Amino acid sequence: MKKSVLLLILFLAPLLLQAQQVMTPELLWSLGRVSALGQSPDGNTVLYRVSKTDLKTEASSSTYYWLDVNTQQIQSAPEIDGKHFVQWDANGLYAIEDEALKISRDRGKTWTSLTTSLEGAEHIRVSPDGQWLLFSKSIPFHAVLGKEIYPQAINSTAQIYTDLNYRHWDTWNDGTVSHIFLASLKNATTPVKDLLQGEPYDCPQKPFGGTEDFIFSPDSKTIVYVCKKKTGKEYAQSTNTDIYAYDIATGKTTNWSSGMMGYDMSPVFSNDGKKLAWLSMKQDGFEADKNDIVVLDIATQTKTNLTSNWDETVDGGFVWSDADDKIYFNASIKGTRQLFWVNTTGGTPLVQQISSGDFDITGIVGQSGPKLTVTRTDMNHATELFTVNISDGAMQPLTHTNDSVYNNIGLSKTTLRMVTTTDGKQMGVWVIYPPNFDPNKKYPTLLYCQGGPQSSLTQFYSIRWNFQLMAANGYIVVAPNRRGMPGWGVQWNADISKDWGGQPMRDYLSAIDAVAQEPYVDKNRLGCVGASYGGYSVFMLAGIHENRFKSFIAHDGLFDMKSWYGTTEELWFANWDLGGSYWQKPQPTAYEKYNPSNFVDKWTAPILIIQGGLDFRVPIEQGLEAFQAAQLRNIKSKLLYLPNENHWVLHPHNGLVWQHEFFKWLKETL
Repeated sequence: MKKSVLLLILFLAPLLLQAQQVMTPELLWSLGRVSALGQSPDGNTVLYRVSKTDLKTEASSSTYYWLDVNTQQIQSAPEIDGKHFVQWDANGLYAIEDEALKISRDRGKTWTSLTTSLEGAEHIRVSPDGQWLLFSKSIPFHAVLGKEIYPQAINSTAQIYTDLNYRHWDTWNDGTVSHIFLASLKNATTPVKDLLQGEPYDCPQKPFGGTEDFIFSPDSKTIVYVCKKKTGKEYAQSTNTDIYAYDIATGKTTNWSSGMMGYDMSPVFSNDGKKLAWLSMKQDGFEADKNDIVVLDIATQTKTNLTSNWDETVDGGFVWSDADDKIYFNASIKGTRQLFWVNTTGGTPLVQQISSGDFDITGIVGQSGPKLTVTRTDMNHATELFTVNISDGAMQPLTHTNDSVYNNIGLSKTTLRMVTTTDGKQMGVWVIYPPNFDPNKKYPTLLYCQGGPQSSLTQFYSIRWNFQLMAANGYIVVAPNRRGMPGWGVQWNADISKDWGGQPMRDYLSAIDAVAQEPYVDKNRLGCVGASYGGYSVFMLAGIHENRFKSFIAHDGLFDMKSWYGTTEELWFANWDLGGSYWQKPQPTAYEKYNPSNFVDKWTAPILIIQGGLDFRVPIEQGLEAFQAAQLRNIKSKLLYLPNENHWVLHPHNGLVWQHEFFKWLKETL
């Protein structure tokens, strides 16, 4: 009897394993999304938020928590509900409620109102001494609306432009600019000062700039802000932002990055206020140039590039160490995003890697003694908070928001394998396997083409392009770190510019050809998917793949380089990466040799084309032209049009449709 039961268990075990729940679109959208709001001045407590989406109403709700970094104890923070967090410093916790700025010195138990004059304020900072309020606000500057120019035509919807930069990302220029304003919190009679009075420039930078674009010095005497003081055609073709210092006492503004021609962004003062660090790129017009950390000694006005000799690029945010002797930052390295430090004192700057592993450190929250609090993801897990031991990189999870989900679904194995490219280089390729992967079976396989084109392909976790979800639907995913990816040296990152349809396409084919040699890959069921430059890659590969792929999916992809150049908004990107306009002589290679529309006569495989109606980076004609070409050539094709989406998919119901159509198409064609 016992032997029979044992045999039955052994027989059923594989079946039970196969029946294990896997990730679904609905489950993915139901995950809690963790974001750190601030860390207490002593470093011991983190305030964080967990946001969730109601799939019936698309409404998002948030729950707030206090996290003790040392004990890992978590308490709910209902006292933050209904408030918009501003900052947490030595004076207390600042938040906005009903357009009033309030402060709490007892971690939210009681609140004191400081000012109610914040109507229309978009981003807010309070000076370290608590005396000043700095906020951004959109104000009218240019008359571009027909009803403004012609009052007798009050119902007109006309918009009139005489220069470029008439639209950006997903918004038309309505004639307003974003300025920063300084107000006194102690003297209500002190006039509010517009730091860009009479200037037609934006701060924060559009479309995504926030409070990282303007800061107070630790002594509250200086305001430093980021601005690209250009308009029209100059603005559309330049990345030259600068770091400006405004003296509150004198009202004088000084350009602290004068002569530095690329992006200068994200200024942060050292704790003692003697130095200012920011992220800097050298070349005007090259938005994916090497990102360095530059430090300015304020007294001597001497600048030092801390990372100039390091053969990688800084990803984003950074923080000064408590002692101001180091700067901590994250960066892509070999298919992951890791934590690094660079010394600011003691001789020649030297970059040192702190963490390592198959995960991404996506942000640095703050320091608590010998540890840093960070956010972390991997291809199987959404964002959670962790501590990192600075000395040895050891990590400890602090939050477990979605553990109950992940503990009950099958997870994917992810492997970084090296593939030799056609020019003899070694390329890292992520391979993601379905849950309960069986090497004795054959699986349909997807080549994933990353966008950017110079964005990193690491252990990221996306609500839309989610490798875990793709694998859960029974697909092996091949994700190459082709030419143009950060994390493999500065030259590798730069080599894609002006060569979009050249070596990067050969890199893609090298990756899929190498993985397709494995016995568990079904060579007769290979698909190719991607968005943005990844969508361009899909369109391009559809004409040159020589029957490797059975199905394609392109989202917001660039189809015709000539019409794209004529309608996209950030022309610095097009000028740098394509090599210039289509009318210049000689004409850049991109318009003929590397133009997907020139290869439509070789399209043979089914293709799903997805296009956002509010995408001004890759405007609507790109998707429509591709769909029309496929239809007129009698190629099985489908258009998924999302009229209220930009270059991304932000609405949950649209996201669900996107995912279901994605897998429905693959099921039909692969």
